[in-house]
Amino acid sequence: QVQLVESGGGLVQAGGSLRLSCAASGSIFGISAMGWYRQAPGKQRELVATITTGGTTNYAASLKGRFTISRDDARSAVLLQMNNLRPEDTAVYYCNAQKSRNVYFTDNYWGQGTQVTVSS
Repeated sequence: QVQLVESGGGLVQAGGSLRLSCAASGSIFGISAMGWYRQAPGKQRELVATITTGGTTNYAASLKGRFTISRDDARSAVLLQMNNLRPEDTAVYYCNAQKSRNVYFTDNYWGQGTQVTVSS
């Protein structure tokens, strides 16, 4: 099993920055990718960014340039640097990890979420 713990959320004014961190623990061997998703009130959960163990990144098109995802391998963690935040970025941000169970199946693990609120 994999446990994910997020930190770094909070309240920030528009134009400000936050850095989210997600640390993975437990049976982390086999994790192929980690990333961030977010869910605003009344909206579906959406992709923010992902990064593979090989370093390949994928961003939501609307966020690329403002958000940067990276890894801290020493802590088995994924980081999300969020710059020039806007009120529409307000959401609960969830950490995600993908792990291969076997050749046929991939498991998804989720953190508890951390609230990001951007005031105008």
